[in-house]
Amino acid sequence: MSSRKLVDYVVITLKGMAMGAADVVPGVSGGTIAFISGIYEELINSINNINFGLFTILKKDGIKACWQKFNGNFLLALFLGIFISLFSLAKFLSWLLENKPILLWSFFFGLVLASIFLVGKEIKKWNWLAVLVLLVGAAIAYFITTLPPNENVDSLPFLFLSGALAVCAMILPGISGAFILVLLGSYKTILDAVHERDVKMVVTVALGAVFGLLSFARLLKWMFKNYRNTTLALLTGFILGSLNKIWPWKKVLETKVFGDKTIVIGEKNVLPSTFEGDPQLILAIGLAITGFSLIFILERIASKK
Repeated sequence: MSSRKLVDYVVITLKGMAMGAADVVPGVSGGTIAFISGIYEELINSINNINFGLFTILKKDGIKACWQKFNGNFLLALFLGIFISLFSLAKFLSWLLENKPILLWSFFFGLVLASIFLVGKEIKKWNWLAVLVLLVGAAIAYFITTLPPNENVDSLPFLFLSGALAVCAMILPGISGAFILVLLGSYKTILDAVHERDVKMVVTVALGAVFGLLSFARLLKWMFKNYRNTTLALLTGFILGSLNKIWPWKKVLETKVFGDKTIVIGEKNVLPSTFEGDPQLILAIGLAITGFSLIFILERIASKK
């Protein structure tokens, strides 16, 4: 990793910003962005290297050796991008979710649909086990997308737990960390805390996220090392099942008021033809095609590099 130049870290920061933007949207996973941008396994391995053994290296070989051991430059650049995105784009994406949901979902639907092919292509051996695991992963993700959200919760221990669970989902392609927060009832609380710079709440969620990240990364690294093909099939299934949540055209069946916020707790997917005369239809299809194409353009650029 030492051969990287400054421009490489700028690119990693941009990838982090893309991950952060995806993580703000309930239904889209930052892990999917990490996978399609080619940094997923490096991210898992780097996080996995953060352990108590670093103190021994720090004492014996110094700060530089310790920093290199857990790929500090990479993680710093990536998480800098994620935090820039979270604090700069959170408000804008919240506005889009409120005012232009079909256009936003259309772009992400195309992007996630293309990522199914990209991740699936990494499966080197297709057999009955790979197909079965893919279908199980798809069923699990689909089931999660059908769960109704909970009432808004703002207790600090619960927010710590929310951060831990959400970050586990966040680094899984196809499972949306933001959507897990919606299900737990802490999405709006955390988003408001970010907007209002509520340090106590943000730090609590961040500590939970760090705890969840360090714990879950070990499991993922072990799975990739010992069952790579099966793990990739499972992740592909997760992404496939998540499409139910991010289908752009939905009919609201039931809503519930939580404080000053109206939350949709029942909806079903419908065809665009239901929205007769919808002026956004052509633009929505164009954005879906753009998102779909963008994945393969990025892959082509990465493979040439």
